[in-house]
Formats: sequence, structure tokens, C-alpha cells
Amino acid sequence: MKVIITTKNFSASENLKETIEKKMSKLGKYFTDDIEADVMISSERGRQKVESTIHARGMIFRAEESTPDVYESVDKVVDKLSVQMSRFKTKLQQKKGGDRSLLFDSIPEYEEEPFEVDLVKTKKFDLVPMLAEEAIVQMELLQHTFFVFLNMETDSVNVVYKRKDGGYGLLETTY
Repeated sequence: MKVIITTKNFSASENLKETIEKKMSKLGKYFTDDIEADVMISSERGRQKVESTIHARGMIFRAEESTPDVYESVDKVVDKLSVQMSRFKTKLQQKKGGDRSLLFDSIPEYEEEPFEVDLVKTKKFDLVPMLAEEAIVQMELLQHTFFVFLNMETDSVNVVYKRKDGGYGLLETTY
């Protein structure tokens, strides 16, 4: 697995970079060598935030952690990713059984009850063409945390969402 480390408002020492690569390489045994892991380190209000995203041919594993100590954040992120892989192993095998980017035999079994999907409600609605700003207003009027719409500018399905920091995000679809 190739590990790509980026920083924001933070200067990473060589020792930290080596530690991240070593810890992430433990997860590398679950994947083929051509998989990439993106690790972002940032400093926010005296806390060291570590985010990691692993793109594995159609599947995305992601974890983030924020603690006063960056090394503790790294450890927690690696643990979270490992638990995700173990917890969803059965579902991933069913979905991606023929995908050779994941080495299922290497992923440990999850010790608790396996993850079960319990879809309790399905909702259908018309996609209304609008601009992202209009979608945000509509989302706020509905008092929802996200809103799906047809973006008039790109002619594609998009999602606006409310971020934890109070701002808004936009998810644009591609295919």
C-alpha cells in the first residue's frame, strides 16, 4: 500500500511520517500493493487531527480522530480502520467477492456480532433542478442535515449537507 501524507497547519517530522507509514503498512496486508492510503494531519484548536482514507477499487474506508497527541490520533485511526475492515468483512465478501484488491483471508474476523443492515424506510422524491445555494435554503427550511437535488449548473445529482463546523458541503456525483 502506498501512503500519501499531507499536512494542514501542521509540520510533520520525519519520525512522525515514518511512524504513520509503519502503522498504515499493518493495514497494507489487507490490500494489494497498488492501493493508496491518504493521510491528512492538521492542527485545530490545540488538537492534532488525523484523517485517513483508503480507496480500494469502489470501496472507501475512512477514519478520523482528534487528540492532543498526534501519535495517539494515528493509533486510533489505524485501529478504527482495522475494526471497519473486520466488521464489514462478510458484507464486503458478498459485494466484492471477485475483487482481488482486498485480501479477505488476511482480514481478521470481527469478535462481536457482524454488522447487519436494517433498512427501515424508503423514501421517493422528485429531483428538482436548482442551484446549490437554493438547495441549502431548501435544506434549512426542511430542517434537514442534507438535501439531494439536480444541479442546474452541472446537470448532475448533487447533495448539500451541513458540516459540523457550521458550514456547508457539496457532494457532486460523477460516473
